[in-house]
Amino acid sequence: MPPKIGILTVSDRASRGEYEDRGGPAVFDALTEMLTGAWEPVRRVVPDELHTIELNLTELCDQEGCALVVTTGGTGPAPRDVTPEATEAVCEKLLPGFGELMRAVSLRSVPTAILSRQTAGVRGKTLIVNLPGKPAAIRECLLAVMPAVPYCVDLIGGPRLTTNEAVVTAFRPKGA
Repeated sequence: MPPKIGILTVSDRASRGEYEDRGGPAVFDALTEMLTGAWEPVRRVVPDELHTIELNLTELCDQEGCALVVTTGGTGPAPRDVTPEATEAVCEKLLPGFGELMRAVSLRSVPTAILSRQTAGVRGKTLIVNLPGKPAAIRECLLAVMPAVPYCVDLIGGPRLTTNEAVVTAFRPKGA
């Protein structure tokens, strides 16, 4: 069975059908470009509601068995931006280096990247990574962290993910 990857779009308007979800498809396209081998997307679009985000993250990890869950949206400073809080609430371990790297990379393109609060963490055998909502930023941030994603998934007992080395090279220690 191919590994499952959750793609969770967090957007009030997209969840109500008032706005086309561009973040989820951008995550799917970037992952399709960066990963080799079969994988199964599990897509969801939810409103910016803390409990709803927590519930969906938990379901994607525990019931769906996703090796990786990538969120898009809800990482800014606005009052309804609560994706990092939901991620922190469901994770057993936080991995702040992911957010630090994504902000550093994004700052090369836009000075407001310092307002982004992306984070990452581990729940069981699932790595959860928060991305911004803009499609260009999604690809840029995924490219930055993808070298560490497959080995992280290895370390937490998930399935082996491989990258398209023409796009991004995953780091694994020799013998791993």
